[in-house]
Amino acid sequence: MSSIITLSNVLEKLIHRLCLRDFPCGEGTWRQSTDRCDVDTESTDVLLDLLSCPHSPWCCDDDDDEEWSPQASALRRLAVLTPERLLHSDFIYKYFTSLSIVGRDVSVIDDGLLKFSKLEKLVLSANNVSEVSAENLPASLQVLELCSNRLGSLSGLTSRGSLQLQHLGLSCTSLSSMEDTTCLTGTHWPQLVSLDLSDCEFQSQRVLLRALSTLPQLRTLMLEGNPFTLTPSYPGLTVDSLPQLTYLDQSRISHHQRHLFRGLATMNELVIDVALATVSVGLMRGLPQRVMRSDERLSDFPVTTFTYSITYQFLHDQIPAGENLDSEPAFSCSETYQEPHQNCEPLSGTLFVTPEKTCCVSKHKTTKLPWSECLDFSDTQKFSVTSLGEFKTFLNQGLCLTLEEEKVLWWPAASEEVQPVKEKKAGKEEIPVKPGSTKGKKKKPTQELVQDAPIRRLLGTAHVPLQSLVRGGKRVHMVCDFGLLSSDSEEEHTTQNGKDEERKEKKKEMPKQRRGKKAASSKEGAG
Repeated sequence: MSSIITLSNVLEKLIHRLCLRDFPCGEGTWRQSTDRCDVDTESTDVLLDLLSCPHSPWCCDDDDDEEWSPQASALRRLAVLTPERLLHSDFIYKYFTSLSIVGRDVSVIDDGLLKFSKLEKLVLSANNVSEVSAENLPASLQVLELCSNRLGSLSGLTSRGSLQLQHLGLSCTSLSSMEDTTCLTGTHWPQLVSLDLSDCEFQSQRVLLRALSTLPQLRTLMLEGNPFTLTPSYPGLTVDSLPQLTYLDQSRISHHQRHLFRGLATMNELVIDVALATVSVGLMRGLPQRVMRSDERLSDFPVTTFTYSITYQFLHDQIPAGENLDSEPAFSCSETYQEPHQNCEPLSGTLFVTPEKTCCVSKHKTTKLPWSECLDFSDTQKFSVTSLGEFKTFLNQGLCLTLEEEKVLWWPAASEEVQPVKEKKAGKEEIPVKPGSTKGKKKKPTQELVQDAPIRRLLGTAHVPLQSLVRGGKRVHMVCDFGLLSSDSEEEHTTQNGKDEERKEKKKEMPKQRRGKKAASSKEGAG
């Protein structure tokens, strides 16, 4: 179990590293004064140079100090100029107005923070804070950044009346509940001007906007990355519901957008929390052509056909509009798949179950096409998803396309043996018709073929990242590379070349041998 790291403990260690009471800072025998000027003493200018000279062992990088507070470097200089002011710890704590403790595994914001009574900005991004109590925050605080923490609830922040925060950053957290929404009202944040809720898990856009509309001073809002932003009603519904808003997702709201989305907030029957997606598969080039093996070319049967298709899995909660007959259920296990060097199990489906909807990831397959230099699949499928949280997770994982080859062997259909047919002649007995005779027979029908179970082989896969759709993108266009595709038949064809030449030479020698036998037999007859 990981140890608990408090914020005050981390701050004390950082302040201790400033060495405010050690040489060359603070009061000591090393300082030169009016009544004391020894060889072992240094002037104030020299002590300041020791703090700033790059070759000095007492020089601290200003970037390192300002990384956690812009007041750190100034406080060290102050410890040289007026060291008597730093005799009291309260002065040190009150000197800090901004603290940035990022990625230091802080898990608890304790009451030790109250000693920083002049603190205005606190950044605690990328830590392990799971709960924040308003009672441990200084009353002077105006900016609180809690990005990328383990926050599960906002109830602690609203436990002590109203805070005078002007900015609240809660991005990249798991906030999503109705209780969290009720904590984001003007009653708790009357002075809030900027709010960052990006990459949270809020799914109901209307419920959240109803709460945010009560924030009287809200001007800047970040919402991208929430599941409800995947719906067609975003950002129009947000722009029309919050008329006082100036910036949305780092973009200024124009007058044209205001006019374009006017009245959308009142159209309850048109705004639904459903995400729509369209997947299109176009042209494919560079597929190596299948070459028939020598033994396959010498015989009439079996007849071998090869077709190619693209398969992928997509999340949906109903049958996609326009789904063709080649679409197969996700749990079909009746097909045989073969890798070039190893067997591959059939693609299996996955179920995402929520209290409201049940969504499944099913496999879709494009139309099967024979080989050509340019395969035009022209496959477009539309999907609708109501479980927005699961859809966000699916998009973050991306889409996997699989190129599949299907091999089918065709054989003559089994038929009953033909019985000899007897012809009747006047005054004569029935004479059986010879099997090779065409007399009295009908024309031979076209031979019917039956196919074996298809053998499918995965030729390659390609991954399409879709994270940009979660971040506000509307379209992803990508040329997929399935890698260097090789065909087993090509290798077989190269190995069979030598055998084909041997067979041709044998065929050429056979007539010579036959002529030699005939000549020998004629000589024997003459003798």
